[in-house]
Formats: sequence, structure tokens, C-alpha cells
Amino acid sequence: MTRLSNDQLARLPAKVARPEYDRGAITPGIVHIGVGGFHRAHQAMYLDQLMSRGQAHDWGIIGVGVMPGDARMKEILSAQDHLYTLVVKHPDGRYEPRVIGSMIDYLHAPEDPLAVIEAMADPAIRIVSLTVTEGGYNLHPVTGEFNLDEPAVHQDLTASSLPRTSFGLVTEALARRRERGLAPFTVMSCDNIQGNGEVAKRMFSAFAAARDPELGEWMRREVAFPNSMVDRITPVTTPDDIDEVARRFTIEDAWPVVCEPFTQWVLEDHFTQGRPAFEDVGVQLVEDVEPYELMKLRLLNASHQALCYFGYLAGYRYAHEVCQDELFVNFLLDYMVKEASPTLAELPGVDLDDYRRTLIQRFANPEIRDTLARLCAESSDRIPKWLLPVIREQLANGGELHRAAAVVASWARYAEGIDEAGEPIEVVDRLSESLKAVAQSRQPLAFIEQRELFGDLAAQPRFVEAYRTALDSLHEGGARATLESLVQA
Repeated sequence: MTRLSNDQLARLPAKVARPEYDRGAITPGIVHIGVGGFHRAHQAMYLDQLMSRGQAHDWGIIGVGVMPGDARMKEILSAQDHLYTLVVKHPDGRYEPRVIGSMIDYLHAPEDPLAVIEAMADPAIRIVSLTVTEGGYNLHPVTGEFNLDEPAVHQDLTASSLPRTSFGLVTEALARRRERGLAPFTVMSCDNIQGNGEVAKRMFSAFAAARDPELGEWMRREVAFPNSMVDRITPVTTPDDIDEVARRFTIEDAWPVVCEPFTQWVLEDHFTQGRPAFEDVGVQLVEDVEPYELMKLRLLNASHQALCYFGYLAGYRYAHEVCQDELFVNFLLDYMVKEASPTLAELPGVDLDDYRRTLIQRFANPEIRDTLARLCAESSDRIPKWLLPVIREQLANGGELHRAAAVVASWARYAEGIDEAGEPIEVVDRLSESLKAVAQSRQPLAFIEQRELFGDLAAQPRFVEAYRTALDSLHEGGARATLESLVQA
């Protein structure tokens, strides 16, 4: 068994790709906040590919964790010289391993916020990137405004101690660069939010303006916030994954990452201090990301929501199980073709039929074992951004919406916390308690009357009728019967 470290790279089995470049010569250029599985399977992977081509050796990644629980990531990565194994799982059962070497350090903000601030204030850092999840931007899902009353944000703005949130840390680092006469770094969001760069700009600038109006205006004027669309299914690493890496490749890795073969990154080419040559490893550099991100958010991400609640209620626990069931596949395709796709702008060079078929194939990959529980989590941060815009556009255009409305109903039924077999559901959501209460009340419109999530949709008769019909069917006949009626409609 080979434990991951710089000294042990040469001892890895020949079938395991590994950094052939001198990791000791890699210098930092990027600080990344929110080092989870997706970042390690995506952005860090692209940089590792560039480094393997002899490029981007001054763009090493310093990872940052801002949550107390991120201490474990720091401990594991530090013990492994910040190396980890990325395993691409192909549908035919083939595993493709690669040890990734593009991350060169990891800092834990709760332990030492000053170290994080000074790392970002270093002139060598030209990009600060983010994967802090959809809920990490502190915006109201209906108004889109920054929430200054959020307790951690309020503390960062009023306490005399060093900041702790990503907003406070990034803003303090930018303020120090400004005071020192240094150019600002680019803030690059890689989260699944429509217009993620624009959202990041509004949120970080609002925090900075609350601290110092002049600083906020400087940030809006001088700091680049490129939009991006990112895509790669990356399930949570399980103990079985760790055991498989050890068994198949004799690698002792305490936190490997597994992912699907497909990967995509569409990135607005807008940076204040340059960037790595991402286009050399397949990243699409474009002027306008929006058409691509809408395609992904409304087809891939919203389809995940369309399958996860119905699937879980029906007794499935993995996405691939759902997408090997013809009834669910027909429902997903109907949603994508008849409701989501009509809301998309024309995409030159993109075959939507092929994209939709590829999505079903990706979801059905049995090797990924993406859990429905993961897809069902944090719905109050996902549904308003991914699915509700489809409903609103279809309302405005007179288009079909009963399938999307049924997805909302399936979420309401799931939020009750009991599946169709009478087994409890662990609902993971920042609003889980309040949503569970309104869902269990069995008041027909109580769930969609949560204006924080749904705005005025409860006052839209066409949506309300479709929602109530689906919810009644879920209670009376269950998930399969409801889907059968929807597919036949």
C-alpha cells in the first residue's frame, strides 16, 4: 500500500497517472474557497492537466475552508502533501485513476483568518475562486438582495475581530491590496447559480459597501467577476470509495474523489490580472455564458430535482436506478423537451436533442451511485434558482408547466418527512423545520405560499391547479401513479 505523498509518487502503480512535473516548483496563483469534491474533480483537475503540459506552474492552488468542519479536510490534505486521487468511473465499470497535484496548500479560516487574508493579499494571487454552494451567497431567493442581518455577516461587519465569512475574508484581502497599491484579484465563482459572477459581484460589493461605501464602489468598478457554467457529476466520497481506491490501486488515500467521465466548463473571458490557458485543456472561453448556463441549470440541474423526490418517494435511493426506469425517463424527457427547452435561447453549435439524451445516459451511469438524498438536499436553495424560472417563463408565454409544477408538488410531499413505505426521511435543508410543518399541515396551498421561496406563484391559477392536482395524486396514488398520469397527459 502506497500512502500519498510527494516522496511516494514514483511508487504508485503504472496504471495510475500522476504528476510528472516538479511540484516543488509550483507557486501559488489561485486561492480557492470551498474545497469540496466538485472543485477537486473540476477546476483543480483542469489545472493539473495544464501543469502536466508544462504550463501554469505559477497558478498553484491554495485551498481555503471557512467552516469549522473543514478542519478535517485540512488535516487529511496536509498529511498527503495536498495530493488526492481522482477516479473517473465509466459506465462499463472501468475506473480511470489520476493523482492530482495542482493544490499546494490548504488553510483553515476558523483556525487562522489572518493567514487566509494575507494569502489573498499576496500579489502572487491573481484569482480567488469559489465553490461555496448555492446557499453560500447570502441572497434572498425572491428579491436577490444581500442579507445584512444574517448573524455571521452581521458579526463580521460589527465585531472588531478579524472576519470569518467568505465575504469578510475576501473584502478584507481586497482592502489590504488597495491600501498597498496592488491590483485586485479576480473573483471567479464556480457555483451552480445563474449569472454566478454577477451574483458574486452584487453580494461581495454589498458587503463591502456596508463596511465602507467607498470600498464597495471601488470593488464594483475595479474587480472582475466572470460568469461561468460548470458541469461534472461528483457524488460524495463514501467509505466504499476509499476502500476501492486501496483495493484496486494500492493507494492509501483518506479522501479520494469519484466522478463521471463528462466534464464541461464555459467561462467568460474577463480577468483583471490574467488567467491560466484554460482553453488549452478544453475550457470554452466565451463572451456570454448565459445561454450555456441556462441550458445546464434548466435541463441538468432542474432534471435532477425532477427525478430525486419522485424517485425517493417511490423507493429508489440512487439516481441511476431512477434513470433505468422507463416511466421516469419518459417523464424527464417530456419535462426537458416540452417545458424547459422552450425557455432557452438558440445555442449555435449545440444539439439539444443530443444534450438531453446524454443527460439521461449520465444520470443512468451505475458506477457513479449518486444518491437521491444528495440531490434532494438544500432544495430551498436549488428549486427557486433552477426550476421556478421555467415555470414563470412558461406562465408568461402560455406554455406547458404541469410537469414542473408536479416537481414542486413532489418536493412538498418529500418535505413531509415520510416516504410511501412509512419510513422517515431525513430532510436536509436550511428551512427543513418550517417546510416540514407547512407540508404536514395538509393545507393545500400552504407550501407554495412561502413567499420567500415562491414569490407570487400561489396567486397564479394555472400553476396552482397543476400543483394541487399533482399533490393530491401523490397523496392518493403515490409517485408512480402520478408520473403515469403525467406521461399520458
